Amino acid sequence: MTAPNIETIVSLAKRRGFVYPSSEIYGGLGSAWDYGPLGVELCTNVKQAWWRWMVYERDDIEGLDSSIILNRLVWKYSGHEDTFSDPLVDCRECKTRLRADKLNDGKCPNCGSMDLTEPRPFNLMFRTHVGAASEDDDSTLVYLRPETAQGIFINFNNVLTTSRRKLPFGVAQIGKSFRNEVTPGNFIFRTREFEQMEMEYFVRPGEDEKVHQEWIDACRDWFLELGIAGDNLRLYEQPKEELAHYAKRTVDVQYRFFPEREDAEKQWDELMGIANRTDFDLRTHSKKPEDAEGKRLNPDSTDDLSYFDEPTKERFYPYVIEPAAGVNRTVLAVLMDAYTEKTNDKGETRVILKLHPSLAPIKAAVLPLAKNKPEIVALAKSIKRSLQPALRAVYDDTGGIGKLYARQDEIGTPFCVTVDHQSLEDNEVTVRDRDTWEQERVKVTELEEYLLKRLNK
Repeated sequence: MTAPNIETIVSLAKRRGFVYPSSEIYGGLGSAWDYGPLGVELCTNVKQAWWRWMVYERDDIEGLDSSIILNRLVWKYSGHEDTFSDPLVDCRECKTRLRADKLNDGKCPNCGSMDLTEPRPFNLMFRTHVGAASEDDDSTLVYLRPETAQGIFINFNNVLTTSRRKLPFGVAQIGKSFRNEVTPGNFIFRTREFEQMEMEYFVRPGEDEKVHQEWIDACRDWFLELGIAGDNLRLYEQPKEELAHYAKRTVDVQYRFFPEREDAEKQWDELMGIANRTDFDLRTHSKKPEDAEGKRLNPDSTDDLSYFDEPTKERFYPYVIEPAAGVNRTVLAVLMDAYTEKTNDKGETRVILKLHPSLAPIKAAVLPLAKNKPEIVALAKSIKRSLQPALRAVYDDTGGIGKLYARQDEIGTPFCVTVDHQSLEDNEVTVRDRDTWEQERVKVTELEEYLLKRLNK
């Protein structure tokens, strides 16, 4: 089957309750989306899968949840106030504002005009003020964080002291970030409000290159474990001219988000970035480092974020390896990769969302074959309640059994459990597999164990 484009996923997402346009009853808000009943479950499952892989399955990573609003000085010394910008141009013809670096042929994609202003930097951080002060009072100016990473760096000593960690170790964080993108779009691919999954892994200088490569390989493997097809993933080495000013090397895990584009190279875009940030961040937030002329780099800091290695009696600034992924883009990639179509015996085309069982919003749907039979309905509802503590289960009787199966296939539910007349006699139910449509009779007393085994295999 031809890979779906984003528009196909947009239609499915709204129809089945994954993602809705935000503020829709008031005309919406550009590039803002609300996650519906199934979407919030999918996002939660993605975050839990990442946290389990990153924190629980390792013994060298701690967790953190830092504030969204930080002292303005954090963004001054991180470089964001001066450098966190995109080149902005205006079309003099239609007044559209555009990113200059995205105009491959030098003309406005909206009206085709070549009459554009000269590029100028546009800072992407959202500005706000704290306290009861006027908006022109710079002493109260703060920003909504454009990344979660800085909250980790400024807490380096806190985590080090309270967890008694030794190098190498990491700090993981999941949280909202905000960027006033010039040209957001492509559904949840690029939005102004998004959620990040970031980890900063601190290592001794000289060991950074080896560790960086290990994380590159591990991150690609993680997406494969989520069920994403290897053919839709690739590693992209950022050339020097694309590297952030702090980066020694950055490799992106890219996904084929735009299969409909004729230019094969333009089909790919970033899913996760894995950067070697060197010691830039800990140095710039420390009070001690000096430049070549002996001038302190950060006269405002009250702390030194260097590391003292007791066995060697050395003090140095650790290098940082940063795997960073967006929840939104991961969810989009998962939905696109899981989307399949299958023809039934009647020649009807059905959509099947072949989500990895760990990510599926609903693990099992319990369906009564006859909703007008109180005994069947009662047994079905009882089975649903018994499963609910162990796994996410739902009860549905809002259609014929064929339509109920189709609905669950389309939202990615791995198993449907059908209660029929025979169930009242033999205390067995029919379990239907989403991907194969094969059915098997299972005793009610063994159903939970059966499903958990199938879900976790």
